[in-house]
Amino acid sequence: MNVMLIMLVSLLSCAAQLCQKQAALIGRRHGRIRLLMWVVLSLVLLGVAMLLWLAVLRTTPVSVAYPMLSLNFVLVALAARLLWHETYTLRQWIGTLVIVAGVALMGSHL
Repeated sequence: MNVMLIMLVSLLSCAAQLCQKQAALIGRRHGRIRLLMWVVLSLVLLGVAMLLWLAVLRTTPVSVAYPMLSLNFVLVALAARLLWHETYTLRQWIGTLVIVAGVALMGSHL
């Protein structure tokens, strides 16, 4: 159950970061309403993620739970690649794989 909650927190945090990126890309050129929509959506997602994170911290040591949030780096990088066609170097992909390995090691303790 804790692993599922941590994954959900990571997904919500990732979605919030993507909303922030979209807000930054839109800027004011598409109107304040669209900009505010992305910013507010980001804040809502972060708020829900925080509430779920509190539930995780009730039962999981922070020394185990917090490093697992590194999964956000992987999720955001993959989403940016898919959504905005951002390019990544071999070094970045290797770093991403190292993060995945670390999360797997930490997750094995839950």
